Amino acid sequence: MIMAREDRNIIGYTIALVSEFANRFGVEPRQAYAYMKRYKGMEHLQQHYVILHTQSFHDTVEALAQVCAHNGGGLR
Repeated sequence: MIMAREDRNIIGYTIALVSEFANRFGVEPRQAYAYMKRYKGMEHLQQHYVILHTQSFHDTVEALAQVCAHNGGGLR
């Protein structure tokens, strides 16, 4: 199966972003992904990828942290 370049870019970006989120909050990437999935950060990323990927990782991590906090997440 051959994956489109855009799909590869989205996957690579998502992996890098989860890693940055994990570093920001001092958790393992697996925990960061689970947290973002549970508190709708991943959903927000999917819906707004076109805009979010043009921002810095720092700004995007902070935006996703706010989305998660708004949806009940406790990482600050």
